[in-house]
Amino acid sequence: MSDAVLTVLKFCLLALLYLFLVRVVWTVVRELRGSPPPVPVPAPVAQPTVATPPRSRKRGWRLVVVQPDTERGRSFAIDGEATMGRGGGCTLPLTFDTFVSQVHARVYDRDGTLWIEDVGSTNGTYVNGERIDKPVKLGKGDRLQLGETVLEAER
Repeated sequence: MSDAVLTVLKFCLLALLYLFLVRVVWTVVRELRGSPPPVPVPAPVAQPTVATPPRSRKRGWRLVVVQPDTERGRSFAIDGEATMGRGGGCTLPLTFDTFVSQVHARVYDRDGTLWIEDVGSTNGTYVNGERIDKPVKLGKGDRLQLGETVLEAER
């Protein structure tokens, strides 16, 4: 290679090195400034609600927390189907119990009958003290245990 080509390649390499250093400095300065303050979002306009006629069917199912004592009395209404667990997408969040899986169990109402099924939890789901491995029909007063949380089925 000629000396002229080598000199051009040296300058190209030097230019790439300087561009890399400029990019690093720019990123560090941007990180040190912090993130911009959040932009306020305008509140949604409330839509007028239309009164719905009362349902003619019986009262629905509820699950009421019996244990732990700090959550006693908290109730969850079951409207069709619900998932229970610590995960953010669960319908019935049990975030206070670290022994409950992210998605622990599923409860559902079929023709007025409440059913529960374990969905592969680590510590298992218990109905009236017995571990379940398939969907189980629940009755009024049955007790469910998920982790250290005990719930009671009510109508």
